Amino acid sequence: MEIINLLENWQFNPKGAHAEPLHVDKDGRAILFTLEAGQSIREHNSPSSPLYIVILKGKGSFSGGDGVEQTVGPNMLLVFDPAENHVIRALDELVFVGFLHGVSGAWAN
Repeated sequence: MEIINLLENWQFNPKGAHAEPLHVDKDGRAILFTLEAGQSIREHNSPSSPLYIVILKGKGSFSGGDGVEQTVGPNMLLVFDPAENHVIRALDELVFVGFLHGVSGAWAN
């Protein structure tokens, strides 16, 4: 069993969003994202996996395939379909974890 504390060791980058892989193997990926207020992640998608996001701290504006912005905050779960375009903008200091399918040939960190 592996245990990871999601509420410690956050790193922010004043130049842009920071992504820290927490766990990566052939079955799944968990990635911690930190953004300072005003930072954003441009439109992109996860072509071969759904994306599940759990907000840990802060508020953000997220838009999915329909382009409609939704303001979300702590303890909310967001679900994006495979290949669904999405955009993320931090309204204040924003911390969330993204969960995706695994990467073929990858092993746990």
